[in-house]
Amino acid sequence: MSDVNPESKDDSNSNKTEGISFSERYSDVMGKVNESLNKIDWTQMGKYGKAAGIIAVVILAQVLIKIVIDTINFFPILPGLLELLGVVVLGQWSWQNLKTSERRTAVFEKVQNLKKEYLG
Repeated sequence: MSDVNPESKDDSNSNKTEGISFSERYSDVMGKVNESLNKIDWTQMGKYGKAAGIIAVVILAQVLIKIVIDTINFFPILPGLLELLGVVVLGQWSWQNLKTSERRTAVFEKVQNLKKEYLG
């Protein structure tokens, strides 16, 4: 048995990572990702390579969004306040856009135009 405690090695590494803030680590990681993406010759990629890259970026974005949402949910009062804010914004929008028949008709026509434009 050696006298070196393996936990002491981990403590020195954890002290180094605790000194670095989240924003510094995030900017470092994003810098490395941007460097890697700049090295790729996108003109040589086929449509399948581009599709795989887009899918990978979407998955990464979803993971980051989940982390942010989980962090928000960690605080006990914040999710309730955000729900209340959503209800207030919805109520305010509804009051402004749905209180007269002309405005309701305009909203309905706008939705129909968007539906026709995107769905054909």
